[in-house]
Amino acid sequence: MDFEKKLNRLEEIVEKMEGGDLALEESLKIFEEGVKLVRECQSQLSAAEQKVKTLVSVDANGNAETTDFVAKD
Repeated sequence: MDFEKKLNRLEEIVEKMEGGDLALEESLKIFEEGVKLVRECQSQLSAAEQKVKTLVSVDANGNAETTDFVAKD
């Protein structure tokens, strides 16, 4: 399942749980699914962050010099 589908499924889970109409067993089941999806999404985001680079300059041989991307809050 791709990242966007996981986020959509998480939204569905939140809506169901906020509705308050689920039995305890069903609530626990979808809560566990949600936790798993959150962990998978966090892992994908971490991997993507590691791939993002910022171009700093070009060396004498024409090769790009990069540095890790640092998000600004």
